[in-house]
Amino acid sequence: RHWTLRYMVADTSKWLPIRKVLISPLSFESPDWQAKRFPVKLTRDQVKGSPPLEEDQPVSRQYENLFLDYYLLPYYWAGPHPWGGHPDPQGLLAEQQRQRDREKKQQHHDGHLRSIDEVDGYRIQAADGQIGHVEDFLVEDDTWTIRYLVVDTRAWLPGRKVLIASDWIDDVSWPDRKVYVSLKQRQIEESPEHDPGAPVARSYEESLYAYYAIPPYWRRKVDKERLADLVPAIVPAQ
Repeated sequence: RHWTLRYMVADTSKWLPIRKVLISPLSFESPDWQAKRFPVKLTRDQVKGSPPLEEDQPVSRQYENLFLDYYLLPYYWAGPHPWGGHPDPQGLLAEQQRQRDREKKQQHHDGHLRSIDEVDGYRIQAADGQIGHVEDFLVEDDTWTIRYLVVDTRAWLPGRKVLIASDWIDDVSWPDRKVYVSLKQRQIEESPEHDPGAPVARSYEESLYAYYAIPPYWRRKVDKERLADLVPAIVPAQ
């Protein structure tokens, strides 16, 4: 169908009695034409343990499943191109690596629910160092969104408390008990001070978001609603 080389047939009879094996281009490295050597990203033990190949028989899809699973290689037939969604083996391997990275990240960001009591006391890790710890949370009572983390900076600024919006948080490390943000220490230190004894007024929120030069969440929400209202008007007539 694609006229691409699917496998190299390697004769391993010098160290595996009467044995021929397949090697996928996904395992190829650059050939050394002068030395007549073809490096591959495999060990001798891997090749030795590969699924046995019935010589002179067509390579079935069932065998390919066994073969690719054994070497932990991606399937090439899931897409319109010679190598799945890619024209070459390198693209398919890169896609597999991206998928593995995503899965690893999902494992790190597990889906467990955490108690507020658990996160209380976590250190705030700014872009250039630690700055205070989580002391409390502020919840929006109509959406039940945790809108802000109350940060106690008394280790740096005695008695001063500031707010960090939950949507500014980049990551939470449960093992390290840290909350990561891209903000700088000085930014957090000099942000508008929060009075724990008073409700958070919209005027305070406006000053907070203006200080960080970040569009406030309530305006982003309004923009989405306006866009939704415009949708019927921009649908072309049938």
